[in-house]
Amino acid sequence: MKMAETLYGNVSPMQRLCRVLRNDFVRSGMKQRTPAMLALEDGTIWHGYALGAIGERAGEVVFNTSMTGYQEVLTDPSYYGQIVVMTAPHIGNTGVNREDEESRHPWVAGFVVRAASPYVSNWRAAQSLHEYLAEHGIVAMTGVDTRALVRHIRTQGAMRAIISSQNLEPDRLIAAARAAPSMNGLDLVPYVTCAEPYRWIEGNPGEWGPGETPAQRGEPTFHVVAYDFGIKRNILRLLAEHGCRVTVVPATMPAADVLALEPDGVFLSNGPGDPAAVTYGVQAVRDLLGKTPVFGICLGHQILGLALGGTTYKLHFGHRGGNQPVRFSDTMRVEISSHNHGFAVDEASLPEGVEITHINLNDRCVEGLRAPDQHAFSVQYHPEAAPGPHDARYLFRQFVELMEQARNQRSTSNG
Repeated sequence: MKMAETLYGNVSPMQRLCRVLRNDFVRSGMKQRTPAMLALEDGTIWHGYALGAIGERAGEVVFNTSMTGYQEVLTDPSYYGQIVVMTAPHIGNTGVNREDEESRHPWVAGFVVRAASPYVSNWRAAQSLHEYLAEHGIVAMTGVDTRALVRHIRTQGAMRAIISSQNLEPDRLIAAARAAPSMNGLDLVPYVTCAEPYRWIEGNPGEWGPGETPAQRGEPTFHVVAYDFGIKRNILRLLAEHGCRVTVVPATMPAADVLALEPDGVFLSNGPGDPAAVTYGVQAVRDLLGKTPVFGICLGHQILGLALGGTTYKLHFGHRGGNQPVRFSDTMRVEISSHNHGFAVDEASLPEGVEITHINLNDRCVEGLRAPDQHAFSVQYHPEAAPGPHDARYLFRQFVELMEQARNQRSTSNG
């Protein structure tokens, strides 16, 4: 104890750690010494240091509880327009590689961490997190008390915010946060969808894919048209692994054009923003119901709920992370699942004939639904994970079985 006092004086272990991290950041060339601020619309200010690009961005501040997978979080198009706070304290330890990207580039409006690692230790790493964020123009912060910030968001709810590493005048930043657009009523899909249809054939690389890859060998069995509302690559990989030839189409493609492609089934992807604002997607799904099997995930689930006659509402702070417990009513099995959503389908609004298949055990919100007469089903969470557990990958097999049943019914009718 006396030796520690001689070396450090009256300095706590946490203060010593912060000093070491600060010195490491300076040595590694990161902009740890550049102050940064996060200003929330409720008037609170959160201090830290610049990470990634220098600049200023507006967005809805939310938090993600995943312990790993920060690169997949950054490149998930569902986070477009959001400033993401990570609850895991150390971020960036394994750097960034090209294999783990879930889309063509990062989509977050901003990124906030407790301590960004100044060093990278992973054989796949191509660059550091700081370098990656700077390259793509992502304004981020480190050195933030994320524990206190997340507790604040849980209490007060997700809200508009400004993240800035320039012109740090608190009153100006708070006013800018209050002037930013609200997520309610905001259609962000046009910013993330593809411009033209394209085909996807790649499955998961064998060294990373867990367990068997059912149809990675041989010719695809089914043709799936996937609506791109902000689709993740691992969804496409899993569809390909399950024997599907996938055609990805823009979010605005009318149902008639989709049916002209002669799909065995239609997939509705994840995506950002308020589902009620994606009126073109709701109309397209409404026109598709009963004509081809439909499977939706995340925003796709909400769009299916709206197309079936339901309504959606905004959650207080949303579900974002890889540890959400969901119960599947068919088996009463609890799945630990990956989530990223700020809206949910209102159970009371769904018409007769629509079944609730999955319930979140934390807040009882609808996590899955099924419309047997229309050959459609969906889940609010992410069965493809990336990042997250693999408890719900059976849903891709169920989609294949639904398409097979529909094909057999058509053959019987035509026979």
